[in-house]
Amino acid sequence: MPLPVRRLLGIMTITIPIEKKNAFESVCFADRHFQRHLNKKLMIIISNYTLIEKSNLIIFVKNAEEITCPCCDAKLEVIGSRPRKYISSDGNRHTLVIRRLRCTTCRKIHHELPDILVPYKRYDSQSIESTLTSEGNLTVAAEKSTIKRWMSWFHSLKDYMLRIIIATRLRFDYEAVEKELYHIPSTVLHGIWYFVGSELKWLSRTVRILANTNSYLHTRSAFMSKT
Repeated sequence: MPLPVRRLLGIMTITIPIEKKNAFESVCFADRHFQRHLNKKLMIIISNYTLIEKSNLIIFVKNAEEITCPCCDAKLEVIGSRPRKYISSDGNRHTLVIRRLRCTTCRKIHHELPDILVPYKRYDSQSIESTLTSEGNLTVAAEKSTIKRWMSWFHSLKDYMLRIIIATRLRFDYEAVEKELYHIPSTVLHGIWYFVGSELKWLSRTVRILANTNSYLHTRSAFMSKT
């Protein structure tokens, strides 16, 4: 059953403007609370890359796609690199070497993450995704308290995630998405799947949209009071 448009727009505080060019801004930043807590440390997520293992558990990320600044769409230049540690679903610890990029126009610095990671999370994306959709026994080597935090993180931000996904689609295909608003499934998770697909790595695709539109929220920000 589709989610009623009145309710959908209420949950996501969407306003559809007359001028199409303003659609993205109107939808993304209608909620002032979320706008205030956007990250100061900016991330870019890439999906086309090669992981090159140089030594034991030290892996370099070689980007194979062209990316621009999420803030102003200008060119990015490499200014260095840094280690980024993460834990895989089997409990093994790994260290990636990721690039630090600076925009040639707005001068903001971005960290380039492969889509196997979620910003500010210690475990890989697949570990987190498997807990959000699992209906049976989990095989992730993580403590119950950690899994509980993942669940709380997603459920606190899922409405916001769907809003940003819709906003991004509106930016590039306003007429088509405007019609799709009447057919979005009743649950927010299925609404996300409606746009990014329910196949493996759906969380990676969702998080990439947020990060690459400069709309990703830090975990701590998600639980801050609206006052």
